[in-house]
Amino acid sequence: MRRLPRRYAHFVYGMIQAAITTAVATTVATYQIARADLQFVGYWLSCWFVSLMTMLPVVILVAPIIQRAVYSLTEESPGKKA
Repeated sequence: MRRLPRRYAHFVYGMIQAAITTAVATTVATYQIARADLQFVGYWLSCWFVSLMTMLPVVILVAPIIQRAVYSLTEESPGKKA
């Protein structure tokens, strides 16, 4: 199987993280307003797609900022080499 170059890892991570997060959040929100039948599945897919397309750019743009913030707020344990 062909793999993407490592320089695209940020985008792959963002896609996976946004897909999982929006899927869970959309399921919770959709379940509260739709019946648990085939109507639910169609409605959920529609809502999830909109959520994913909204959050994907946010995750890809914000993730590096969050990562830098985490690194600036944390430090390596004493005795460990970076």
